[in-house]
Amino acid sequence: MTERPRRRRRGGAAARREERSAAARRSRLAPGAQLAPDEELAEHGKGEGRTLIIACGALAREILFLKKAHGRDDIDLHCLPASWHNRPQHITEGLRARIRQGRAQGYERIFAAYADCGTGGRIDAMLAQEGVERLPGAHCYAFYTGVEAFMARLEEDARCFFLTDYLVRNFETLIIKGMMLDDHPELLEEYFGNYEKLVYLAQTEDAQLTRQAETAARRLNLAFERRFTGLGDLGLALAPA
Repeated sequence: MTERPRRRRRGGAAARREERSAAARRSRLAPGAQLAPDEELAEHGKGEGRTLIIACGALAREILFLKKAHGRDDIDLHCLPASWHNRPQHITEGLRARIRQGRAQGYERIFAAYADCGTGGRIDAMLAQEGVERLPGAHCYAFYTGVEAFMARLEEDARCFFLTDYLVRNFETLIIKGMMLDDHPELLEEYFGNYEKLVYLAQTEDAQLTRQAETAARRLNLAFERRFTGLGDLGLALAPA
């Protein structure tokens, strides 16, 4: 009787070794470099004559909406992880790596859809070195509200915790789990004890998101306020010249 050849099991030792090897290769790359291989860019393949927007993942939905609304077929979008807001030390070098990658791919115009995002000015210093502009304001709350309007209420809102549409949709992942409140509820007072109100800056008229934001406020033991902002300065930045 002829013995049948053994089939190689998927997910066996060889597959695990390859996964570990791939992870090691990624870890040696600059932050952000592993996130944008050539094939992830738009189907146009090269960037000559096109604009690359490098954005926080929290802005992806809104930027794609504006791109379509303004007929900006000349724009390609690449988003870095929104979870980096919990680890802002990754953002600056991630942006730098992606900017240099974009230039190597031929993009003549590169724009950063980021604010300072808790980097203490490091994003601005890097962008000045690279010759790339970014959205105005210290964070996305400011350019959704409009930077001037946000700054006018800065003292009044000093004890407010802000959510956008994206943060409401991803509240469980980014706030509850991202800040380890699911495993350590005792941290709630430490993180949010100095806040008085949760302010939902709404980009859309969506009753379900409003209900989710109200639930989020209750979970954080905060009062609730909803302010409709639309897309604010983000819409102006992407409008045709």
